[in-house]
Amino acid sequence: MKTATSRASFDIAASGRRLWPWRRAKDVLARHLVAWGGVSVIVALVLIFAYLLYVTLPLFRPAQVRPAGDYALPGGAAGTLFLAVEEQQQVGVRITDDGVLYFFRVADGTPMERHPLPLPEGVQITAAAEAAPATGVVALGLSNGEVLVVRHAYDETFPEDRLTVVPRLEYPLGEPRVVLDETGQAITALTVQDNPEEATLVGLTAAGRLELVTFTKEVSFLTEEVTLERSAANVPTRLTGIQRLLLNKQQQSLYALAADGRLEYFDVTDKQAPRRVQEVRLVPRDAAVTSLRFLTGGISLLVGDSRGTISQWFPVRQPGGGEALTFVRSFHEHRGPVLAIGTEPGRKGFASGDGDGRVALCHSTAERTLWRGRVLDGPVAAIAMAPRNDGMLVAGVDGRARHLQVHNEHPEVSWKALWGKVWYESYEEPAWVWQSSSASQDFEPKLSLTPISFGTLKAAFYAMLIAMPLAIFGAIYTAYFMHPDMRRAVKPTIELMEALPTVILGFLAGLWLAPMAEAYLPGVFLLLLLMPVAVVAASYLWARLPLGLRTALPEGWAAALLLPVVGGVIWLSFALSHPVEQWLFAGDTRLWLTGHGIGFDQRNALVVGLAMGFAVIPTIFSISEDAIFSVPRHLSHGSLALGATPWQTLVRVVLLTASPGIFSAVMIGFGRAVGETMIVLMATGNTPVMDWSIFEGMRTLSANIAVEMPESEVASTHYRVLFLAGLVLFLFTFVVNTVAEVVRQRLRGRYSSL
Repeated sequence: MKTATSRASFDIAASGRRLWPWRRAKDVLARHLVAWGGVSVIVALVLIFAYLLYVTLPLFRPAQVRPAGDYALPGGAAGTLFLAVEEQQQVGVRITDDGVLYFFRVADGTPMERHPLPLPEGVQITAAAEAAPATGVVALGLSNGEVLVVRHAYDETFPEDRLTVVPRLEYPLGEPRVVLDETGQAITALTVQDNPEEATLVGLTAAGRLELVTFTKEVSFLTEEVTLERSAANVPTRLTGIQRLLLNKQQQSLYALAADGRLEYFDVTDKQAPRRVQEVRLVPRDAAVTSLRFLTGGISLLVGDSRGTISQWFPVRQPGGGEALTFVRSFHEHRGPVLAIGTEPGRKGFASGDGDGRVALCHSTAERTLWRGRVLDGPVAAIAMAPRNDGMLVAGVDGRARHLQVHNEHPEVSWKALWGKVWYESYEEPAWVWQSSSASQDFEPKLSLTPISFGTLKAAFYAMLIAMPLAIFGAIYTAYFMHPDMRRAVKPTIELMEALPTVILGFLAGLWLAPMAEAYLPGVFLLLLLMPVAVVAASYLWARLPLGLRTALPEGWAAALLLPVVGGVIWLSFALSHPVEQWLFAGDTRLWLTGHGIGFDQRNALVVGLAMGFAVIPTIFSISEDAIFSVPRHLSHGSLALGATPWQTLVRVVLLTASPGIFSAVMIGFGRAVGETMIVLMATGNTPVMDWSIFEGMRTLSANIAVEMPESEVASTHYRVLFLAGLVLFLFTFVVNTVAEVVRQRLRGRYSSL
C-alpha cells in the first residue's frame, strides 16, 4: 500500500515537472500581454493628447506677413483718395486727387486702365468717401456742390483655363454726378452708403450746413429700368469745424467728427427727420483724431489719434432706454499718429499705419495684435485689405506701394476670447458667450469656452447631487444590512441599469420627463421633501411595533416593507401637485417663477440631474457596494465583540476601510457625468448660459462637440476650437482621475492597518 502511494506521488511530481515549462511559458506570455496592454493604453492616451494638441496649436500662432511686391502706383505722387484690391488680388484700383481712376496689376503695379472722371471744367474734388467695401461704391464731393458717385466692379473670365479678372467702372446712380447742395457750395466732408433699395449721401457744405440726400430706387417690372426719387433733409448739428462724416451700412446711424475730437451721433432711420442722439469726446483735449473708420459691419468705430492709440467705440443700449456711443477697448501699437486704418472684410480685424511706415495687424474682439512691422520708408497714406483677408496693399504719401501676402487664419482666438469676459458689439456689457455661427457675413464670432465648461460642471454637479446619496447609502445598506438572498436580487438589478443606452435615457428625459416635470413641478419638489420624512416616519413606526411582530420578519428584509411607502409617497406627491400649485403659485408655477425673476426652461438642470443621476447611480453603487462588502469580516466582528453597535462599527470601521473604494466610485461616476453626451444633448435645451439655477438649461463640452462638429469646416477656427474643447475635456478628466488616484492611495495607506 505504501509503495503504491509513493509511486502515485512520484507520478504526480513527475507530471508537474513536465508541465512546469508550459506553465512558465503561460506565465511569461500573460505577464507580457498584461504589460503590453498597459503600455498600449498609455500610448493611446498620449497619442490622443498629441493629436488634439496638433489640431489646436495653429489657433495661437501669430500672423505671417511676407512682401510680395514694391512699386510706384499709377498716378505717381498725386494724393490717394481711395485704394482697394479685388478678391483675387490681381487688380487694384486707385483714385487720385486730380480726378483720375486707375486700375493696375497688384503684383507689379502695371497700369491696366486709366479713367479720367467726368468733372466739370474748373471743378475740384474737395471730399471723398467710401461705402461698405462689398458694394465697391465711392463718392467724391466737388467744389460746385455736386457729388460724383462711381463703382469699381470686376468680371472673371477663364481664357485658356486661366482665371483673368477684367475691371470695369460703373455709375450706380445712373448719372455720374448728383446734386447735394442746390446753392452750389463746395462739399467739405462726405459719406455715402448704397444698397439695392436706396442710396444715401450726407455732406457738409462750405457754409456749415449738414445735408442728407436719399435716392430711393424703383425698378420697372417690365423694362428693369431703375428710376431714382430724391429726397433731402437738413441734419441739425451743433458742431463747428466738422472734418469727417460716417454713415453706417444700414443707413441708420450718422457720425460727425469735429477738429477738436468731439463727435455727434445722429439717428437717421427717418431720413426726413434726423435726430441728434449724443455728443461725445473721442480723445483727450491734448490729442487729435487722425483717422476714423467703421469696423466691418458698420457698428463699431475705430478711432486713431495723434498719440498712436486706436480705440473702439460702439452704441450700447442704456438702462433707461436709447443708445449711447461707448468706449470699449483700445490698442497701443504705434509711437506716432495713426494715419490710416484698413479693415478686413468679413472679419473684425484691421490694419493700421503710422508716420514711420509701420503697420500693425490686430483683431478687435480677441484684443490681439497678430503682427507688426515696418513696411514703408515714409508715412502711410492708405491701407487696402484683400476681401479674402490674405493680403494687403499699403500706399505711402510718395505714391509708392508695398504689396504684402498675409497668412492669418485664426485671428479671432486669444486667451481672453476663450476664457475671459468680452464686450461684443450690441451687448450691454462684457459677457461670456458661445455663438459660433450666424447668417450674417458681418458676424462677430463668440467662441468663449467658459459657458460650456460651466455647463459641463453644472450638469455633473446636479447629477452627482442626486446620484451620490442614493448610490452610496444604497450600497451601504445592501452590503452591510441587507439579507444575502435579497442582495443577490437587488445588486444585479441595479447593475443591469448600467446597460441601458444613454440615448434612450436622453430620449425619455427630453420627451417624457421634461414635460411631466413642468406639468407637475410642485409635485416633484413635494416628492423630494416628503420622501425622507415618510421613510423616517415608517422606520419609527416599525421600531414601535411589538418585538414579536418585528422578529417575525427575517433580519435584512425590512427594506422590502418600504416599497409600498415609496410608491405611496410618489402617488401622494403628484396627487397634491395641482392643489399646491393653486394654493401657493396662483395656478401656474412657471408663470409665478418668471414673475419673480426666475427663468424657467422646460429642459433644465433638474431634468438633467434626474436622468443623468439615474445613469450614474449603477456605477457608483456597484463599486461602492463591492468595496464595503469586501471589508474583512473579522474587523466588523471584532468591533461588535468589543461592544460597538452596528452603526458605530459601520461608521468607524467599515466605511473607513472601504473609503478608497467609495472615493474611486464617486470619481468614476463624476468622470462619466462630465463626459456624458447623449443625455445632456437631448435633455438640456443646449443653451450656453452661465446660471446655476436648477430651472435653467446648459450646454456641455461634449454636447457642443456633438452638435457643431458635423457643421464645422475642416481646419477652420470653429473646427479647431471644437478640438480645443475636446482637449479641455480630456485634460479635465485626466486631472480629476489623477487627483482621485492620489487621494485613493493615501486613504488606502492610512486605513490599511485597520
